[in-house]
Amino acid sequence: MKNNPEIMLEYRRLSTPRTAAVAGILFGLKFGASLILMRSAIPAVISTDISWATTNAWRINAALVLMPLASIAYLWFIGVVRDKLGEFEDKFFSTVFFGSSLLFLAMVFVSTAIAGGILTTYTMVTGETPDYLVIIFGRALMLHISNVYALRMAGVTMISLGTIWLRTGLMPRWLAWVTYILAVALLVVINYSPWITLIFPAWVLLISLFILWFRLQHPDERILPSV
Repeated sequence: MKNNPEIMLEYRRLSTPRTAAVAGILFGLKFGASLILMRSAIPAVISTDISWATTNAWRINAALVLMPLASIAYLWFIGVVRDKLGEFEDKFFSTVFFGSSLLFLAMVFVSTAIAGGILTTYTMVTGETPDYLVIIFGRALMLHISNVYALRMAGVTMISLGTIWLRTGLMPRWLAWVTYILAVALLVVINYSPWITLIFPAWVLLISLFILWFRLQHPDERILPSV
């Protein structure tokens, strides 16, 4: 069929908005706030005391509202990082980065959903003694999913991205080494303090601020000098 000049369509190549890095900033703030609310509401040490399910219910509810919004922003952050890599993206390391990021989000969703399930079922009990064994099991399951598995995937995300930056020179070398140091701290120190979890949203916030600053200062450049 011949092309009709009267109905010719104009096609344009999609491009990432310069302000897309704001998504990483939103993730860092929302995810950090959600973690603070959740960590301060639920005791770090597992015990038979389940009073937190009622006395701190408002904090958990606030965290449940923030977490999905933060996760959506994190997906945008992944897109911004991959866009910056462009044609320098390596299939191996990019697959590790992308896969570990998605696993991190999935396990965060599962852990948060368990918290929501505990809160919902506890408040539904009227005039009955709640089964604290079920609540303790749910709390232990949350702890293992978030601290043992989700944060390990976050550490893998950081290490793979730091390796990409070192090999391509797309980001300053000091930022890649800071990423390595924070990743090791996240993987090791989490066994001693659950608040170390805040390293990950702080790291995403730092990277996003740097990318946003660079794009506003150098709108026509993609590659940073390796320093």
